[in-house]
Amino acid sequence: MPEPIDVIVIGAGPTGLACGIEAARAGLSLLIVEKGCLVNSLFSYPANMTFFTSRELLEIGDLPLPSINVKPTRAEALEYYRRVAESHQLPVRYHERVSGIRKTPPGTRSMAKESFEVETEGPGGKPHVYAARHVIFATGYYDLPNLLGIPGEDLPKVSHYAREGHEYFRQRVAVIGGANSAAVTALDLYRHGAEVTLIYRGRELSRHIKYWIKPDLENRIKAKSIRAMFESEVKEIEPDWISVQSSTGETSRIENDFVFALVGYHPDVDLLRGAGIIVDPQSYRPHLNPDTLESNVPGLYVAGVVVSGLQTNEIFIENGRFHGKQIIEAIKRKL
Repeated sequence: MPEPIDVIVIGAGPTGLACGIEAARAGLSLLIVEKGCLVNSLFSYPANMTFFTSRELLEIGDLPLPSINVKPTRAEALEYYRRVAESHQLPVRYHERVSGIRKTPPGTRSMAKESFEVETEGPGGKPHVYAARHVIFATGYYDLPNLLGIPGEDLPKVSHYAREGHEYFRQRVAVIGGANSAAVTALDLYRHGAEVTLIYRGRELSRHIKYWIKPDLENRIKAKSIRAMFESEVKEIEPDWISVQSSTGETSRIENDFVFALVGYHPDVDLLRGAGIIVDPQSYRPHLNPDTLESNVPGLYVAGVVVSGLQTNEIFIENGRFHGKQIIEAIKRKL
């Protein structure tokens, strides 16, 4: 069997790439495993999205992010992270989903200490097994949407991710949610000629909506260009209609062609738990040493937004990008 790799990073988002860059700079052998494409979550963002963050706060690996705007677009960010991966020659295995991680007892593979076997599934279900001395979870959260748990949510007309609005021209579209993703999607659909109904259980739009987006949406609602139903919840989805219940208990049936259920996302804590990491059942926060980001399992580290559990507003690219340096410094001290 081959010698264990010093560091395997799970996830090729900005935080995972930053971890890989620091490992390579430290002279450690490295492999990054990604279940999708490079920066897969950013790729899934709306096509015309603009970042809330200024360009210098998205930079990793000492490479500048060129942009004609103070706040880069999705297309500019994708091009930038491709250049980062290419410039640093990061070894990434794309479209390989990690299916399990297990400890390898001391003495195995001529190792004096415990190591890990990382099992993955490639395209077509092809299995791979890698040996690693240390594993960094940088898996993000955007791939697992929060479900409504209502009848009809599994219909083809329902999506938990935004899509380009052109497809929904002259269609009756419901957007469920009142935070940033729902706001951006509702406006994009409206500007592409869709008949938009925004449904949100809160009394008003979320305060977390980007400051240049919120007044735009509020004005569209005020002008009745977008119908808004606050303090309301969708209770059932059918091919031609949805059932909406208000806080007073009144139920209405709305004719509908498509539904965007944009009520948030959560990290893949099952993968962490399967590796032995303790995860709080309420907050989804993994048990970590805050100084090293090492979990309760020696050799397993957590980086990026997964550190914050369900509080996904605590960690973004701009602060998660420094986790790589923090973790690799800890690994170097151990070695």
